[in-house]
Amino acid sequence: MIITSLLDTDLYKFTMMQVVLHQFPGAEVEYRFKCRNAGATGIGDLAPYVTEIREEIRGLCNLRFQDAELAYLKAMRFIKSDFVDFLGIFRLNEKYVNVTALPSGEIEVSIKGPWLHTILFEIPVLAIINEVYFRNTQKKADFGEGRRRLDTKIGELQAEGLGALKIADYGTRRRFGKAWHEEVLRTLAGRLGTGVQGQFAGTSNVLFAMKLGLTPLGTMAHEYLQACQALGPRLRDSQVFAFESWAKEYRGDLGIALSDVYGMSAFLRDFDMYFCKLFDGARHDSGDPFQWGERMLAHYAKNRVDPKTKTLIFSDGLTVPRTIELYHQFKGRCQLAFGIGTNLTNDLGYEPLQIVIKMIRCNGQPVAKLSDTPSKNMCDDEKYLAYLRQVFEIASPA
Repeated sequence: MIITSLLDTDLYKFTMMQVVLHQFPGAEVEYRFKCRNAGATGIGDLAPYVTEIREEIRGLCNLRFQDAELAYLKAMRFIKSDFVDFLGIFRLNEKYVNVTALPSGEIEVSIKGPWLHTILFEIPVLAIINEVYFRNTQKKADFGEGRRRLDTKIGELQAEGLGALKIADYGTRRRFGKAWHEEVLRTLAGRLGTGVQGQFAGTSNVLFAMKLGLTPLGTMAHEYLQACQALGPRLRDSQVFAFESWAKEYRGDLGIALSDVYGMSAFLRDFDMYFCKLFDGARHDSGDPFQWGERMLAHYAKNRVDPKTKTLIFSDGLTVPRTIELYHQFKGRCQLAFGIGTNLTNDLGYEPLQIVIKMIRCNGQPVAKLSDTPSKNMCDDEKYLAYLRQVFEIASPA
C-alpha cells in the first residue's frame, strides 16, 4: 500500500481543515483532477492503471489517525485540541471519490462531498496516481541517476556565499514514490543540515517531519481562498474575507498569505496596510517571481512596513539554479524562503506528471483562480470566469 498514514500529506491541509471545522463545517465542495501534460507522447495515459489506483484509494480510506500521530499534531502551537479530537474519529470515505477511465487513455477523478470530509483526499490521491504510474512505466527506475542529480543540487547550494540560503521540500503530491521521497529528505537533512545553521528548512509533509525530526511547513492553499468566493458576503470581498477569517482562527500565527488567486494586482489592492502589518509575508505561486518580489517589496514600503521584517516565499516550479538567482536578487532586502517540489522529489530523468486536483465548486456554485500563469487556471464555467475577471478588474487573456 502506498499511503500508510493519514499524516502523509501537506501541513496546510490540516491548517485549512481546522478553519473549515470551526468556521465552515457545512460547506459542500467538488474537486476535479487534471493532467496538464496529458497526450504528450503517452504521458498522462493513466487509464490502464485505474483498477490499481482505486485499490490504493480504498486502502487510504481504511486508515485512521494513530495516537502518536494525534499527539504530534496536538503539540503544534496552532493546532487546537477540539480539532485533534475530531481527527481521532475521522476517516476518509470512498463514496466521495470517483475514478473513471476515459477512451482517450486519460482518467477522470472527481471528489465531491462535505469540505470537512473531502479536504484530505487531494495530496494522497495525487501521490497514489504518481507512484502507480511510475512503478508501472519505470519498473527498473534509475535511482543512481536520481542520486547524481540530487548530489549536483546539493553542491550548487553549498557554493560559497549561499550559507544563508534555505530550501524546503514541497514535493509530496508529485513525488516519484514514497521511498524515494524519504531518501531525498534524509539526504538533504544530512548534507545541508537543519536548524538555525542548516540550509534545509523542513518539509511540507507531516509524516516525514514527524519521522525524521524535521520542521513541518505550510499555511494556506488556493482552495481556501477559492471556497471563500462562495462562503463570503460578496464576491468582491472574498479575498479580504478569506484573510480575515484566517486571522480570526490563528490570531497572527501562520501568517503567510497566498497572492495569486486573482493575480498580483488584485491581491495588492486587497492586501492593505492592515494585512501588511498583520501577516508575516506572502507566497508566490505563479507569474514572474522576480517581478512579483519587486512589487511586494515596493508595496510594503508604500504601506510604511519595513520589508526586512517580512518573508517572501517562492514556490512556483523552482529549480536550484532559479532559487539561487532569486536569493541573489532579494537577499538582505527581506526574509526569504524557498519551497521546491517536483524538482526535488521527482527528478530521475523521466518526465514528471504535471497533475493537480483543484476545487471547482463550493456550495453548488463555481469557484476558480485566475493566476498570473493562465495555464494554471481551472474552471469549467466560462461565464463565471468572465464575471470573476470583471469583479476583480482582471484583463482577459490575449
